[in-house]
Amino acid sequence: MMALPLWLAIPAAVLGTGLLGAVIERTMIRPLLGEPPISVFMVTVGLASVLVGLVEMIWSADQRRLPEFMPTQPIMVGDAFLAPKVFWGAVIAVVFIAAVLLVFRFWRGGVALRATASDQAAAYSVGINVPRVFSLAWVASAMLAAISGIIVGSIGGISSSMGVFGLSVLVVVIVGGLDSVLGALIGGLCIGLVEALAGAYLGGEYKLLATFIVLVGILMLRPYGLFGTHEIERL
Repeated sequence: MMALPLWLAIPAAVLGTGLLGAVIERTMIRPLLGEPPISVFMVTVGLASVLVGLVEMIWSADQRRLPEFMPTQPIMVGDAFLAPKVFWGAVIAVVFIAAVLLVFRFWRGGVALRATASDQAAAYSVGINVPRVFSLAWVASAMLAAISGIIVGSIGGISSSMGVFGLSVLVVVIVGGLDSVLGALIGGLCIGLVEALAGAYLGGEYKLLATFIVLVGILMLRPYGLFGTHEIERL
């Protein structure tokens, strides 16, 4: 709509999404501090529906193509051909995953994020500003989501239906463990493999069904996910 050059449009989209994340956290999420996680989850589900509706009202539901900005040379691994957009998208994803892991491990803000996610009351007791940590988490996650959307959009185009990927992401996080970054990585590889096999042998319409069957099976065997922390509550 603004016809910005690509080198300016991508940073503007990432920064604008980070600002949107900050506004959402401050106006909708912060009042829910201390509430059960399901309350926050349901608010975000409703908000997603509202945002999809706004996108379709403003830009319509038609799919659009992003300008080419990734290398287009064919990628060969042995005799197998990889689409260059998929290959370079995976490379960018690996770089950002490594950056997030380093932040969680070595940066004070990353340590505060981990502590707050583990136990808000304990984080308060050691002097961590929990509301500020929540803001940081929402801004960072919104910016990462924008980068992910740009990568996915460069491969298959952008539209209001891109949010369907969020269902697969939710499955990945639950299967891997809600509090485990390693679990999310391994869960992502497993779910991606399941979707690929289901799409190849059963048809594309069965991909989402296959992932949710895996989700149900994992939750029946390990309710906290493959690598999630097993919490024991004593009454």
